[in-house]
Amino acid sequence: MAYYNIYSRGKKFCCQVRWSDSENLKRYSKNKTFKTKGAAKTWGELKLRELEEAISNGQDILSLDNNIKILRDLIETYLNDKYVNIGRSKRMALKAISNSNIASTEIKNLRPRHFVDFAKERKNSGVSPSTIAADISHIRSVLKSARALYDVNIDEKPIIQAMPTLHTLRLIGKSNIRSRRPTEGEIKKLVESLRLKEKHHETTIPYADIFEFSIYSCMRIGEVCRILWDDLDIQGEWVMVRDRKDPRKKEGNHMRVPLLGGAMEIILKQPRVSSRIFPYNSRSVTAGFRKTRNILGIEDLRYHDLRREGASRLLEQGYSIERVAQVTGHRDLNTLWRIYKDLNPHKDKR
Repeated sequence: MAYYNIYSRGKKFCCQVRWSDSENLKRYSKNKTFKTKGAAKTWGELKLRELEEAISNGQDILSLDNNIKILRDLIETYLNDKYVNIGRSKRMALKAISNSNIASTEIKNLRPRHFVDFAKERKNSGVSPSTIAADISHIRSVLKSARALYDVNIDEKPIIQAMPTLHTLRLIGKSNIRSRRPTEGEIKKLVESLRLKEKHHETTIPYADIFEFSIYSCMRIGEVCRILWDDLDIQGEWVMVRDRKDPRKKEGNHMRVPLLGGAMEIILKQPRVSSRIFPYNSRSVTAGFRKTRNILGIEDLRYHDLRREGASRLLEQGYSIERVAQVTGHRDLNTLWRIYKDLNPHKDKR
């Protein structure tokens, strides 16, 4: 006999399915925790049906734990696969998707409307069409891998058939190109405030140095906090940035990045307390920046905008597009030109 119980575990709900083997009289159970009671109930009812079908067909019910039936199980199996190597943003997105309503749907029952409803759900929560498009792409990549990785029979047609409607309803779309650059006044205020922040007795992060280095180097904050002393060439005035972000190459994309402006000077000011030049958590750095920015009342400025500011400065100083691409890491010069050169900043306001 099989049955399930749902009980609360803090703010979440745990579903426990129990069954017994009539031959050896042993009892078995399987637990799974969910954010909503409805998701826990859906999973419990699905497992009960699987058990009943297995028993009626004379199957080994102990092997059911390995079955992947609903989308959530597939996503979690994918995320826990040691051979699957994905970036942090995609991993976080898939974890969020696994807690949505569509994740409780049986894979064999997925239809175009499920993906449209998922997109509507995301839009209603304030998510942009570009982020929803990325979520749909992440789901599709998992579905495409399922057959080869886990021998799960999946039909990709539903998600393909949903795409025209998603576009028509403008539920998915491309992201808008940002053109925000900090003014000279904003940069001065931020540097001054970040230096004051550093004087607090509990502060160990050189916020102002990292802020200015981010502009000079055009690096992403994750790259800044990863560069090593061993990868620094003082005479050549460059540093190796390992595993630099690239849509075509996730690993091994090591690049020599020229240190222009005051970048080298800032590096040489840092104490050698670690193998890393800036041995700090990138999220702590950006959190400190956001707090300071908000206190100053500076609106619509993101840390990543410093990368655009740095590249724009280099282009305005007369560096060639090829030279600037060496700094930013762009392989497509047209992309670099479009994003950075055509901003037409209002210098009179700087």
